[in-house]
Amino acid sequence: MNTDIHRLLDEAFRGVDMTPDAQDLKEEMRANLVARTAELEAAGVTPADAAQRAVGELGDVRALLDETTDAASRPRRDDYAALSQRHRIRPRPAFVARVVVWACVAAAGIVLGVLVAVGVLPLAVGASVALFGFASTALALIVGDALSQETTTNHPMPQNRAGAYALATFLGAFGLGFVALVALGSFPVWGIVFAALGVIASIVLLAFLGASQTHRHKAWTREALAKEPANRFEREPETAARFGVYTAAIWLVTFAVIAVLVFTVGWWWAPVAFAGGFALMMFVLARMLFAPAQR
Repeated sequence: MNTDIHRLLDEAFRGVDMTPDAQDLKEEMRANLVARTAELEAAGVTPADAAQRAVGELGDVRALLDETTDAASRPRRDDYAALSQRHRIRPRPAFVARVVVWACVAAAGIVLGVLVAVGVLPLAVGASVALFGFASTALALIVGDALSQETTTNHPMPQNRAGAYALATFLGAFGLGFVALVALGSFPVWGIVFAALGVIASIVLLAFLGASQTHRHKAWTREALAKEPANRFEREPETAARFGVYTAAIWLVTFAVIAVLVFTVGWWWAPVAFAGGFALMMFVLARMLFAPAQR
């Protein structure tokens, strides 16, 4: 064995604090140097020159040690994937069957409701309202049932809280159903009031639930993601609550403007007001997420 590589390697690590990580890196380099010098000597390079060239190819030892330390301190995604696979919780067959049934009910309700609203199916407008109600109920059941299930990363949500999320989903979906009926011309323009009440109530309820939500992550997930930067809404619940209030106010004003436009210049201006409200909400969201952190 070329003994020069040991001397040169010791010189390269001179002054380096020999922590366990540094010692592991040194032994790994030693093995690589032995293999590299053997290749160079086989190509006709003298042992001394082969050792010098192999050590020179390593680069700055301290830089390599810093990279190794940084990589070890970061949570590795493959480690997280392995932990996720180890703690994996498979969905219960009964839950999957319920979701499929309710998804079919929701899809059928939406499609049939639209067909009634545009006049393809000769039924009264009340049939569209009922169909959208069935669809909204199915969507709410999917959300509530899903949140109350144990998953790989989360503990099941309490039934009452999952039911509150289901109610918020129902109100929002049913409100959007009235928006569709008014937009398709099968319901009077004053129906926008029902849409506004449903959507705004849904936003307020979701904002409250989000601001008061406690962590549902399992212990292994919290440990694996401990070094990941937290979402600002998770670090500052008051910021999440303020965003919910702002959002409710934005949509309250938006639906009021939509109602005024529908009664004055025509319903075709309603999408413009809706787009403006959505753009303003996204602007507020960006300000909330990326503004300087509170001290």
